[in-house]
Amino acid sequence: MNRSRLPAQVWPARMLAQQAQAWPSEHPALDAQLPGGGWPLDGLVELLQEAQALSTGASIWQLLAPALVSCMADRPGGVVLVNAPHVPFGPALQARGIDSERLICVQADSAQTRLWAAEQALRCADVLAVLAWLPQARRMQLQRLNVLAKDKLLFVMREARARYEASPAPLRLLIQEGERLELQLLKRRGPPCMQPVALTALPERLRALLASRRRPSEPARSPAIALSDSALPLQAVPQLY
Repeated sequence: MNRSRLPAQVWPARMLAQQAQAWPSEHPALDAQLPGGGWPLDGLVELLQEAQALSTGASIWQLLAPALVSCMADRPGGVVLVNAPHVPFGPALQARGIDSERLICVQADSAQTRLWAAEQALRCADVLAVLAWLPQARRMQLQRLNVLAKDKLLFVMREARARYEASPAPLRLLIQEGERLELQLLKRRGPPCMQPVALTALPERLRALLASRRRPSEPARSPAIALSDSALPLQAVPQLY
């Protein structure tokens, strides 16, 4: 079978689909497992985590920051955060290369309003990407978001237990935290991914800096997240030591 003659919607089961549009995640090990070599620009990406990890948002930034940086450098427009668990800490994002002035944070009290905000952001021509924390979203609501995701990055964060629910998302990942981020590809357009994809939990430059400062007898420590104890809203602050 000549694969070049197949439409993009059809692919051999043993091969990854020919993603019409994709943006590199900037994680080579992950891009090698994603159809088109990156995050889809024409569909929903569902990121699942345990409730405690989801409430910090730390690993989400670790996973998505490289793609957001390259996308923001290449295109005008902003990134909309819907119902993020904490107000983004500007200096920490700047350290990752993200222009915090191009972030738009939307908080809403009801699940319906959060969904509406995500839909409006996807309809806006000046929006590059939408990151939405929608733990209560139902299948039909996700389907609407999936249809609206055209030429934009769309990531919806939900609890890990949602993995057992049907979803219209063409790409679903389960994130497990530790010394490394382990990504289990639950769903993709192509053959099953039998092994998790492991990513380092810290950027290469930061790991090198910490290693150079660590005394020879000092054991390596896992990165942690400290939450400011000031009045709401809380800010997620990287704790390095």
